[in-house]
Amino acid sequence: MRTISSWTLLVVGLLLTGCSSTEWVHPNKPSSEFTTDYNKCGMDVSRDPKLQQGSQLLVINATERCIQKEGWRLIEK
Repeated sequence: MRTISSWTLLVVGLLLTGCSSTEWVHPNKPSSEFTTDYNKCGMDVSRDPKLQQGSQLLVINATERCIQKEGWRLIEK
């Protein structure tokens, strides 16, 4: 069984958002808190037995759904 670290998810997420002209914003939190929330979502997703054997794309999608539930939105600059 292979585990995915939260750092791996963060790097992949940042690379995906860094290649475009979008950014994650929250109505009540500064952008500096995004990493904390993203890491929390990454840890939550990594505990899901359905995703532990899944593809990296499924893990990224689940993490992004989680971060959106936390109130973060991906917007174009």
